[in-house]
Amino acid sequence: MSKKRRSWWLAAVAAVLTAIPLAVAPAFAAATNTVTVFFKPTSAWTTVNIHYAPTGGSWTTVPGVAMSAASCAGWYTKAIDLGAATGMQATFNNGSGTWDNNSGRNYTVGTGIVTITGGVVTAADPCAGPVVDPPAGDNTATVFYRSAWAATYLHYAPTGEAWTTVPGVAMTETACAGWVKKTVELGAATTLAATFNNGSGTWDSNSGRNYSLTAGTSTVSGGVVTADATDPCSAVPADTTAPTAPGGLTTSVDHVTVTLGWTASTDDRGVTGYQLTRTGGTGGTTALTSGYATYIDGSLAARTAYTYTVRAVDAAGNVSAPSATASVTTGDAPPQAAGGEMLGGDPRKESIYFVMTARFYDGDTSNDRGGSQNISSGNAANHDPMFRGDFKGLVDKLDYIKGIGFSAIWITPVVLNRSDYDFHGYHGWDFYRVDTRLESPGSTYQDLIDKAHAKGLKIYQDVVYNHSSRWGAKGLFVPTVWGAKDGSWDWMYSTKTDGQTYDPLVENSGTDPTLTAAQNQLAQGRPYNGDLWSTAEPAGNTCRNWGTTNGTYSPQGYANHNCQWPSPTSGMFPASLYHQCWIGNWEGEDARSCWLADDLADFNTENPVVQKYLIDAYNKYIDMGVDGFRIDTAVHIPRVTWNRRFLPAMQQHLVQKYGATKAQDFYVFGEVAAFVNDKWNRGSVNHSAQFFTWKERRSYSDDDATAALEQFNYENAQGTGNQPTSTNAFLNGNVYHAPDHSQFSGMNIIDMRMHMNFSDASNAFYNGKDSDDSVNDATYNVVYVDSHDYGPNKSQFRYTGGTDAWAENMALMWTFRGIPTLYYGSEIEFQAGKQIDCGPTCPLATTGRAYYGDKVEGSVTATDYGMVSSSSGAVASTLSQPLVKHLQRLNQIRRAIPALQMGQYSTDGVSGNIAYKRRYTSGSVDSFALVTVSSSATFTGIPNGTYTDAVSGDVKTVTNGTLTASVSAKGDMRVYVLALAGNPAPGKVGTDGPYLR
Repeated sequence: MSKKRRSWWLAAVAAVLTAIPLAVAPAFAAATNTVTVFFKPTSAWTTVNIHYAPTGGSWTTVPGVAMSAASCAGWYTKAIDLGAATGMQATFNNGSGTWDNNSGRNYTVGTGIVTITGGVVTAADPCAGPVVDPPAGDNTATVFYRSAWAATYLHYAPTGEAWTTVPGVAMTETACAGWVKKTVELGAATTLAATFNNGSGTWDSNSGRNYSLTAGTSTVSGGVVTADATDPCSAVPADTTAPTAPGGLTTSVDHVTVTLGWTASTDDRGVTGYQLTRTGGTGGTTALTSGYATYIDGSLAARTAYTYTVRAVDAAGNVSAPSATASVTTGDAPPQAAGGEMLGGDPRKESIYFVMTARFYDGDTSNDRGGSQNISSGNAANHDPMFRGDFKGLVDKLDYIKGIGFSAIWITPVVLNRSDYDFHGYHGWDFYRVDTRLESPGSTYQDLIDKAHAKGLKIYQDVVYNHSSRWGAKGLFVPTVWGAKDGSWDWMYSTKTDGQTYDPLVENSGTDPTLTAAQNQLAQGRPYNGDLWSTAEPAGNTCRNWGTTNGTYSPQGYANHNCQWPSPTSGMFPASLYHQCWIGNWEGEDARSCWLADDLADFNTENPVVQKYLIDAYNKYIDMGVDGFRIDTAVHIPRVTWNRRFLPAMQQHLVQKYGATKAQDFYVFGEVAAFVNDKWNRGSVNHSAQFFTWKERRSYSDDDATAALEQFNYENAQGTGNQPTSTNAFLNGNVYHAPDHSQFSGMNIIDMRMHMNFSDASNAFYNGKDSDDSVNDATYNVVYVDSHDYGPNKSQFRYTGGTDAWAENMALMWTFRGIPTLYYGSEIEFQAGKQIDCGPTCPLATTGRAYYGDKVEGSVTATDYGMVSSSSGAVASTLSQPLVKHLQRLNQIRRAIPALQMGQYSTDGVSGNIAYKRRYTSGSVDSFALVTVSSSATFTGIPNGTYTDAVSGDVKTVTNGTLTASVSAKGDMRVYVLALAGNPAPGKVGTDGPYLR
């Protein structure tokens, strides 16, 4: 949950309708600080409320407190007593469900006077007089702004000085078409902060960050600032020079797919794309386009000759001479996929490596795609397209993953996505098709599964049942939206072509001669969308006020229209297939029946039609042989729907394929996001992770929507004190007992409580223990420190506790109950301290989702889990890092001791900070181990016998039921294993490393 997957460009356009914080009565210290807030809604509200929480205090009760009309038109004000706090979080609403919460980030303000409008926060009374002139000096700034507004204002503040009075100064100096201009005095300052607006409430504030400009001439276009710029209205010589011809055209064929590559062309002002001509087959001559010096031409006719040529194109539309021709003959159509078979075996034996496929390793550059946000995000400047890694990259690096000790790989969703920024996979559009940006000839998804299995690695596929992309789900419902090639929006909408469909591999090259340079830049990277839009109202349309302007504007100043953007409240989506509301209370019933964000169109999962669509789609991947599903946003579907529909259907299909015994090995673990530090999520059992591990304990109405509400109300009334409990994770003294899974739902969980408390290992350990009696069987929990969404304690940054702390965390995860899981790169503290995700508002290279391939370039050969026989290049350096060495040995130790994999645990008779005993008994296997992490511990009341430490090899003979294990270094540990009849201790496992010695 809380994926931050929304398109930030759309968020700037659409109403801010994201999550509102849980409201309780405020409680804070006696008054000492105050803040006076001025707020101006971007559209007319008859009522304005401010909903706020002083720093360290609680939120006001929704909808907050009323604001009064200020002395100047359109503004509202409220003086707030902050007590001892020096700031607060704030959101605003009209009391009728419309909110401004800064695109889900809330507004952060301090004391004094604060002015907020259009996402911009300043510190000036908007109803006061003009600002004081800046100090003496003669610096000026000439600002050119690309605008389509009837009037444009520059609202600015020289560094160290106050802001202009809203809306700022009119940009009325003479400029050329599409541009407005203003020169302002800076005094002694050399820089300024700036925003732009149309004087009627529509703002461009650089997504809430403001623009940073300098003295001299600057241009601002599409969110891009160019300092020391050339006057865009000065005469620029016409570009009449064509690019050089592409060279070295090569082809390769795989069944009916042809992959082309060529030497990139050069141009005095830059190549913007390539035009390909294909001749042959029943289609005759066909025009194709590519933004890269590669192209994959798929689904051709079998045993047919084709000839290709390529030309380069620049921004002025100059076309190069053609390349040499290249001819190829396709082979037979590929055989029907036979599917695969999961490896099987108890999932608790595994350790899991979590990768974002598109960000891990680029095995095939021909399927790299930047998307429509490539330039504005900054990715293009870093030569880092959002879709970069692929299945071939994973196949190429299976030995790396196995070599650092992992036996399972959790990959992000594989279904075909459709969104402006969808590399992560959570904007599913065609759930029956694998995203073509991940596959290559010889490295399909099936190839990845089969090749991983051949190396003994399981594949856990991330799946999404809760939502589709904002463009619906192909085969279920795809909405038609308003659109028009009307001059303003030409860049947004593809020209309709009969028979053409969405293909994310075919991106707009941004060289349309009918568009301006700015519009071509906006269009660049956008795949074909002619299948989605219509100017005329389509037959059967249910979206209200089709095509009429709604008073809001795009960041470029273009008027937005009703039904132009998907929304649950517009009537665009049928209520039978999609829910019709925005989420308001994350712990309320609407969290399970409303949209999380505009990019996450919420399925009506209580409808049998939707259920069948999803069940049939995911059965396809079961048939391919995946080993388990990680279920995204599981908490946003009622537990009764999981228990009555999706989980039984999944199990039924598995039993049909594998039989009842092996079907149990398919591992299902759900993301039930509860970002709190307590046992139950703010007292809401329905939104607590452990709740989803249990079957229903009473019957409900046959109708699933009715049943969902009945279940919510019933369990809510039962409360936290009347939920089922379990001893499945706990030893009886020193004795393992058969677990009782009769009330198990079929869904295991990510251990959110440990995740939230991994600020240090001890904290995570004690919090995890405290929740285990409410989980059906906590030995199946997935345990991780951070992920693609959050770090511990809901941090928005990758874990930055330090190398020793990481070593300690790993030592705990690899020996305590649950299945240890590591987010890619954490083995070398990759991107530590970096913001995990910022959508397309900053380059991926600066985030926790950065490309990892540079760290694993080179060759590596794994001889076993955690064992590497050879390596070269950058990957050899990575493998030499201390945490990698630590991780390899932890994996070796865990695999050698069944008690660490599947055992129950106890802390009875154990003194020590992070210490426990574990045992697993099944058939001829009996494994008993004593563990202490980072510090010494004493174990009393244990069986007498000979114990051998798997870390140091130390042997202790116990005759009085007591053993003391000595540890004095953070991240080090002792694992004393009892030698039992038929179950000898493994002795010292592996070699000493930087922490385990």
